[in-house]
Amino acid sequence: MLEIIDVSKSFGSIEALSKITFSVAKGEIIAILGPSGCGKSTLLSIIAGLKKPNTGMIRWNGISLTSVPPHLRNFGLMFQDNALFPHRNVFGNVAFGLKQLQMKPEAIDKQVSAILNIVGMRDLADRDVLSLSGGEQQRVALARTIAPNPRLLMLDEPLGSLDRNLREQLLHELRQILTDLEQTVIYVTHDQDEAFAIADRVVIMNTGKLIQIGSPRDIYAHPASTFIARFLGLTNILKTSVVSVDINKGVKISENSLIPISQPPPKHIKHPRILVRPRGAQLSEYGTLSGILTNVSFRGALVDLKIIVSNGLQLRFEVPTPSIIPKVGTKINLKLPEDAAIWIEDDSL
Repeated sequence: MLEIIDVSKSFGSIEALSKITFSVAKGEIIAILGPSGCGKSTLLSIIAGLKKPNTGMIRWNGISLTSVPPHLRNFGLMFQDNALFPHRNVFGNVAFGLKQLQMKPEAIDKQVSAILNIVGMRDLADRDVLSLSGGEQQRVALARTIAPNPRLLMLDEPLGSLDRNLREQLLHELRQILTDLEQTVIYVTHDQDEAFAIADRVVIMNTGKLIQIGSPRDIYAHPASTFIARFLGLTNILKTSVVSVDINKGVKISENSLIPISQPPPKHIKHPRILVRPRGAQLSEYGTLSGILTNVSFRGALVDLKIIVSNGLQLRFEVPTPSIIPKVGTKINLKLPEDAAIWIEDDSL
C-alpha cells in the first residue's frame, strides 16, 4: 500500500535522511527503530505530508502523494504528547475528527461508542479527560486517531511518557487492538522492546540511513552489524584478532574456552567480527566456556551473569535461574548452544 522510494532530506548541510526505501503492506505494523536524532520523526513528517523530501517519492497504491496535502491523505498521526482537548470530555475528544468529516450525529454516536468499546473506555465517555490516568489518556488519544478510519496510522513515541509497567501493559493491548482492526501502522520508537513487541517488521535506522529491515525474530537472531548488535544490547562482540577460529571445533577464546560456530564468515561481510549471543547458555560443569564470575543480576526466571575469561575478555550471558546462584569471584562453566556465535559486519571502521 505505502511505498517510500529513495527519500532524502537535508536541513542546510545536515543530511537527515539518505535514500530511504521500504514498503508497508495492508494491515502490516512496521516499527521504525533507532536512536534519537537518526531521522525517524523526520521520515514520519514526510510521510504525513508535513515536510517535503529533497528527493524521492511517497506513493499509496502506486499513486504519488507529492502534491496531496496532509489533510487529504487520510493518515492518522498520534504523538507522545497526546494533545487532548481539555475542554472536551472523552466522547467529545473522540468525536472531534468525525465532526470535521461532517458525519451525521447518529453516525458519530455509533462510531465513537464502537471505538471507545475497542479501547476499553466506553464506560468513561462522559469523563473529563483531565481526570483520567496517563494510560487512560493514551487510550483516548488512540481512539481519537483511529475513529475516522485512517488508511494509515502513524504513532510517534506514543508510550514514551508512561512508566515501564503501564507501557508494557498498553503495548500488548495496542498490538491486539491494531491487529483486530487490521490497521496499517507505522510505529516510531527508540525502544527495542516496544518495537519487537508490537511490530510485524522492524526498520532500523541510524544517522539518516536504513541499515536493516526484517521481523523482530530475524533481526535479533541475525543483526547486520556491530552497531545494531550493541543497540539491541548484544555486547559479546569479539575481534577475530584475539581468538582462534576452527570451523570444525569452534571459536577458541582462551586455553580452556571454546564457543561453537558452524560456518566461515559469509562473503558479503568485509570486516568480520564474532557475536556471541547471551541467551541459550546454561550453567554446566561440562560446559566448554570457563570464566570468573564478576557480576550477578537476578531477573526472576533468568539470571544475568558477567564473566571474565583467562585472556581478559568480558562476556555477558542470561541463564535460567539455578537453585543455587553462584557467587561473584567463583569460576563457572557454561554450555552454549550450537548457534551461539555468528558472524557480523564491523561497521565501526
